[in-house]
Amino acid sequence: MALKRSAAPTELGTLKISTLLRMYAVPGIIAMTASSLYNVIDSIYIGHIEGVGSYAISGLAVTFPLMNLAAALGTLVGVGAMTMISVMLGQRNYENANKVLGNVLSLNTIIGVIFTFLTIPFLDKILYFFGASENTLPFARDYMLIILLGNVFSHLYFGFNGIIRAGGDPKTAMGLTLFTVVSNAILDPIFIFVLKLGIQGAAIATILCQLMALVYSFRFLADKNKAVHFPRPLFQLDWRVAKQSMAIGLGPFLMNVASCIVALFINQQLRKYGGDLAIGAYGIVNRITMMAAMIVMGLNQGMQPIAGYNYGARQYSRVKEVFKLTVMWALLITTICWVVSVFFPRAAVSIFTSDPTLIDLSVHGLRVMNCVFCVVGFGMITSNFFQCLGMVKISIFLSLSRQLIFLVPMVYLLPLWLQETGVWISFPISDLMSVVFSAFFIIRLFRKFNKISDGDDSSSLGGAIS
Repeated sequence: MALKRSAAPTELGTLKISTLLRMYAVPGIIAMTASSLYNVIDSIYIGHIEGVGSYAISGLAVTFPLMNLAAALGTLVGVGAMTMISVMLGQRNYENANKVLGNVLSLNTIIGVIFTFLTIPFLDKILYFFGASENTLPFARDYMLIILLGNVFSHLYFGFNGIIRAGGDPKTAMGLTLFTVVSNAILDPIFIFVLKLGIQGAAIATILCQLMALVYSFRFLADKNKAVHFPRPLFQLDWRVAKQSMAIGLGPFLMNVASCIVALFINQQLRKYGGDLAIGAYGIVNRITMMAAMIVMGLNQGMQPIAGYNYGARQYSRVKEVFKLTVMWALLITTICWVVSVFFPRAAVSIFTSDPTLIDLSVHGLRVMNCVFCVVGFGMITSNFFQCLGMVKISIFLSLSRQLIFLVPMVYLLPLWLQETGVWISFPISDLMSVVFSAFFIIRLFRKFNKISDGDDSSSLGGAIS
């Protein structure tokens, strides 16, 4: 059956790059900012639970490593699928794009169920390992148990949301994310305070909102007039497609695994040198920093279909142009976060807690951790750019270098001399080193781009780079 003309996002190869980036990035930014607000709203409400807010927010911070691990499994499938679909649409290969969607449904369901059943029986031991104490374990357990029970819904929702965006409907993807945030903001106080479910109420509200958005996503992707829609049969598992998808998604997957490992080490070191409230401070600082990071990730999402489509269509000049423009906007965002972190930290952290001790710890951590954050946007865009083009090895290296190669050793070594401050100062050192490596690889790539013309075969380029 022929597709409707509107179903094929051909404007990705013809419209002005700045116009395209605005069309695709603005919904992505709104969606990612909303996604970040998701967690921020939970943290704000949890941090103000009467009598236990400080320990509750510390317990929430303890769950970060496990949540990152769950997210890593989702990105292993979803990010690779998004890249493949973008390139396939550029090649007008709609049948295989639909097969990729079928694989996402099958793989996310299988992986989500297995992860839940493997973690719940050992949840207490896992949380203790991730930095929980007798004070924070009850809060971490209550929150994470609900999240794990809804893990499959979360995986499918985020996976489908990315595919809707890659399929040329960024506004729909944005609308679904906004719906989950607004509904979460409404349901959170009802479940937490009115129904007196505490931190469990925040988790219930989160999963319920994602489930409602998932139902709509199923309906949207069932429309055969869309460029990407569910194939028949619905559940398909093509191991060749799965292998290729997961190979592309391996970089983001490993980055999330690295985030899990880093969060684990940070929690352990902060508990050792600063106690439970130091972990809570990291939770607050991480929420503030992630607001900026999520905006940059929204820019990445806007860049992804444009770069992927034009790379598949062999329009390399447009690929270079979208990278440069995206980097410019990313640097502006991370610079704004740097200004807030250095000059207005107390106002930022006070949103999450009224505990004076926790505020002081968070202010110190925010200033130190983000003292060079203004340059981080370049590294984030560069790593994702290689992933957009399917250059897996470079993407994986850049994804892992900051967190595992640079950050983890310093998180262990610097506190030996600087105590708790050593944990915080590890971040800016790692950021600077990562940016240097990113600059090296992108300069090398652009030199290769300059040797080929639009329309030339890119196989030699990929072989030379990756």
